[in-house]
Amino acid sequence: MKGMTRGELAKRTGVSMATLRYYEESGILPAPGRVANGYRIYSEDYLVKLKFIKDTKSLGYSLKEIREVLQMLGSEMDAESLKARVRNKISEIDERVAAMQAIQQMLAGLLETPQDEIRDYLQSFRTEHKEQSA
Repeated sequence: MKGMTRGELAKRTGVSMATLRYYEESGILPAPGRVANGYRIYSEDYLVKLKFIKDTKSLGYSLKEIREVLQMLGSEMDAESLKARVRNKISEIDERVAAMQAIQQMLAGLLETPQDEIRDYLQSFRTEHKEQSA
C-alpha cells in the first residue's frame, strides 16, 4: 500500500502529529488504512483534506462545522447546499463584525471621557478610598 506515515503527513502539511491524532479521534478525519506492521498509512487525499481544514479554520469555521462539512462533502453534497453553508457563515461573520464595531465605538467614546471623571472612577477601586469613607 502506497502512502505516508503520520509523521510524513505532519511534515508535509505543517500539522502536528498530536493534531492529526485528535482529528482522527474526533471524526474530523477518517481513520486511515493500516499496513501489516500496524502503521497508519495516509493517502494523498489526506493532504487535500488537511488543507481544507486549515483553510476553513482560517475563515472562522469551528472544528464542529468543519467535521459536518467534510461529512457532507463525502456524501455527494450538491453545490446549492455548499453555497447555503457559505452564505450562513457570511451572515455569522457580518454579525460578529457589527458587534465588534459597536464595541469599538463604545471604547472610542470612553476615550472622550473627561480626565476628572476617569480619575474619580479609578479612585473608586482603590482600597484606601473605601476605608476612608467607611
